[in-house]
Amino acid sequence: MTIRLGAHVSSVHPLTDVAGIGAELVQVFVGDPQSWKKPVSPFPEGAAALKAAADADGVGIVVHSPYVLNVASTNNRIRIPSRKLLQQTITESAAAGAMGVVVHGGHVTANDDPAVGFENWRKCIDGLTLDVPIFIENTAGGNNAMARQLDAIERLWEAIADSPNIDNVGFCLDTCHAHAAGLELDGLVGRVKAITGRVDVIHCNNSRDAAGSGADRHAGLTEGTIDPELLVGVVCEADTATILETPGDVAEHAAEVAWLRERLA
Repeated sequence: MTIRLGAHVSSVHPLTDVAGIGAELVQVFVGDPQSWKKPVSPFPEGAAALKAAADADGVGIVVHSPYVLNVASTNNRIRIPSRKLLQQTITESAAAGAMGVVVHGGHVTANDDPAVGFENWRKCIDGLTLDVPIFIENTAGGNNAMARQLDAIERLWEAIADSPNIDNVGFCLDTCHAHAAGLELDGLVGRVKAITGRVDVIHCNNSRDAAGSGADRHAGLTEGTIDPELLVGVVCEADTATILETPGDVAEHAAEVAWLRERLA
């Protein structure tokens, strides 16, 4: 297996946190996730220092892009700054030695033609300098989301398939989001791979809400409405980098990583 386990941790002291968790991966922000400002890693001495320290410790880094991004939007005041901020995030992430950048699939409004959103994604990808890959993440809610349902993900990949940058565009599968969208987790990795050709990162999260709720409320691995064994099955099938975005502190994440590792043995 090529599974590496980790968690979303503090951007200021990620390597201290990952050591406490007993994991091999961290997911961090390289700026304020709610801000349009150019991202600058809050790690002491900056992105290059994070890269050096992570390399020395043998820790892999995944970066999550700011939540404000929506490159699919038909609103110029959102779409254009989103492209700029995504590129800035990619550049800062490359400096930090990240394996890639997770970015939400975004959405258009109820009055928009979804085809425009898919085309906006294509234009965005064509214009990026991908010093590290991006991993488009499935989302929990929204009837006009670009990456919530499998048919939308298929339309998105059809739109971007012949981009010169397609080799550096991967997929992040979030189990809570999939559950919220009403997707059956058993066999889901294979169904996604049949569309995208790859699943690069798993966000392994349980859900506080019922299947199909559209609610993005994460729960601990054994504390939500998803059968925990289904989560284990997704991680096994994907056989790739796996990040916990579950509630809790370092000790709670350490217990969850141990629980998951025991079931993967």
